[in-house]
Amino acid sequence: MEKFKRYHLFSDPMEFYPAMIDDILSAKKYIYLETFRFMNDPMGERFRDALISKLKEKVEVLLLIDFWGGSPVRSGFFNELEKQGGKVRFFKKIKLGFDIFTKGHRRNHRKLLLIDDKITYIGSSNITGYNLNWRESVLRMTSEITTVFKRLFYQDFKIYNKYIFSRPYLYKTIHWENFEVVRDVPIITKKNINKKFIQLIKEAKKSIIIETPYFLPGFMLRKAMIDSAVRGVEIIVLLPKKSDVSLVDILRNKYLGPLSKKGVKFLFNEPHNLHAKLILIDKKIFGLGSSNFDYRSFRYMFEIMLFGNESEIVSQIIEHANITSHSSVPFVYEEWKKRPLLDKFFEWMLLPFRHLL
Repeated sequence: MEKFKRYHLFSDPMEFYPAMIDDILSAKKYIYLETFRFMNDPMGERFRDALISKLKEKVEVLLLIDFWGGSPVRSGFFNELEKQGGKVRFFKKIKLGFDIFTKGHRRNHRKLLLIDDKITYIGSSNITGYNLNWRESVLRMTSEITTVFKRLFYQDFKIYNKYIFSRPYLYKTIHWENFEVVRDVPIITKKNINKKFIQLIKEAKKSIIIETPYFLPGFMLRKAMIDSAVRGVEIIVLLPKKSDVSLVDILRNKYLGPLSKKGVKFLFNEPHNLHAKLILIDKKIFGLGSSNFDYRSFRYMFEIMLFGNESEIVSQIIEHANITSHSSVPFVYEEWKKRPLLDKFFEWMLLPFRHLL
């Protein structure tokens, strides 16, 4: 009997990491893993050792890890896995040059685990032990859509060391039943996920819920949010009170006051870092995946998001947002106005670097 629902949304790493490892150990044909960060720690070792055990059973294992995010495991960590026939590729080395500050940010931030044409994990979490008390958003699907993600994984695996990614098939939106798979590549004129967010926000009739660890929206995205709030759409943005990137926390404050004054509500999640990446429109249409709500994800990162209206997923996202809200405190505009001059100075200093944070 299936342990999980056909669509199962996890928020706790202490639940989804064991589920992932159990699914890996049940694999019969293949295991494909694409992630931004894979750490040399007890959690990374558990995943690696599970993969090695399946290689000994002749299961195909392919790993695609970002070169920068995978730095802890680039030297020797996967020797035994490769000796047993597994393939490990690191996505795009950082090359020194005059444009290092743009090319160096072209990272593969996608997060997928695919097993046997039947199980897909997509969401916000890396493979690491340091986020065990974070609040994440990881969707497990038992569905033939795995074959769609398999094809996209092969595309990424093939171009892992290439710097040409302007071919349309690498960023084309994929439609499958009532789902859309939207991908971003580092082409500023495309920004497919950003455009999808703007479209959904403009079309919202009643409510918009956003959960994101980093909130640095561009002008058109802020305008769409303000326009929707002005016409009566309730917009709630759930953020960590303190994320793992303090510079982003400082800079985001510049955006909160003006948006709050126009009617956008912000809630700060208190217990631990909120790392979930979700959007819900009118409690009917959802989006989840790897993309943050910031310039860097939209401009420079290889990202992937799943959008749809599947009621079983929507109901779980509503529950996720409700639980997040209950452990959050509201942003207070009057307190924001009284923030220290030093805070305002650093906001101003960081603003020119907003695309790189």
